[in-house]
Amino acid sequence: MAKSKNWTKEQTIVAFNVYCKIPFKNSSKTHPTIIKFANIIGRSPSALNMKVGNFGRLDPELQKRGITGLANGSKLDEVIWNEFHGNWDDLAYESEKLISQFQNKTIIETNEIDLTDFPEGKDVERLVKTRVNQNFFRSSVLSSYYQKCCITEINISDFLVASHIIPWSINKDERINPRNGLCLNSIHDRAFDEGFLTITADYEVKISDAIYEHKENESIADFFLKYNNQKISLPDKFLPSQEFLKYHTDNIFRG
Repeated sequence: MAKSKNWTKEQTIVAFNVYCKIPFKNSSKTHPTIIKFANIIGRSPSALNMKVGNFGRLDPELQKRGITGLANGSKLDEVIWNEFHGNWDDLAYESEKLISQFQNKTIIETNEIDLTDFPEGKDVERLVKTRVNQNFFRSSVLSSYYQKCCITEINISDFLVASHIIPWSINKDERINPRNGLCLNSIHDRAFDEGFLTITADYEVKISDAIYEHKENESIADFFLKYNNQKISLPDKFLPSQEFLKYHTDNIFRG
C-alpha cells in the first residue's frame, strides 16, 4: 500500500492495537512488531512508532508515573482512544478485522483459528469474535507485564495466564479491558479465580486463611505464604483498576 501523509481512521485503529500489544518502553522503529505492522498498514516504522508514542501521552496512568509519551498528537488519536475505552469488546475485534483487511485475508486466517474446534450448530461469527478478543486480551495484558507473572516474575510464556480480575461471566463490558487483567502464572491464576488469594487496591497480595490451614506443607509456604503482603510488579501500562481489584477482594476472596 502506498504511504500517505495523513493517517486514516483505519490506520489509527490498527496503531492503537499495536500500542496495546507492545511494552511501551520497548517501542522503537526497529522493534519487529512495529516493522511488521507498519508494513501492513503502509506507514514507515518511524511513523508508526511515533503514533504509538502519541497514544502514550493520552494514558493517565503513564502520566502519573512520569511517562508522558510524545507531546504532539492528532484529534483522531483522542477519538480512537476514547472509542476503545468506551467499548473494548467491539473495538478490539474491529481492529483485528482491519489488520486482516489490510492484508487481504480473513480474520480466521490472520488469527489462525481452526474452525473444526467449534461445536456444530453454533454461531461461528460470535465464536470467532470471542476467540479473537481473548487473544487480544492475552496479548495486551502479557505485554504490559513484560511477559512476567506479577507475583513471582516467572517469565515462561507457556506458564502465564491473562487472568480476569472481575470474572468473564460477571461483567461482559469489561471482558476485554486490559485494566481488568493481571499476568499470573497458571497456579496463582487458579488460586486467584477461586478466591484463595487476591490483589488489594494497594496492589498487595493477600493470601486466604484457607491456604494457611495447610501452612505446614513446605510447597504451600513456597508457592503462597511467602508472597503474603508483597507488592505485585506493576505493568508497563494498563494499571489494574483499583475498582476491579476491590470487587475481587470483596466478592471472590475467601478472606
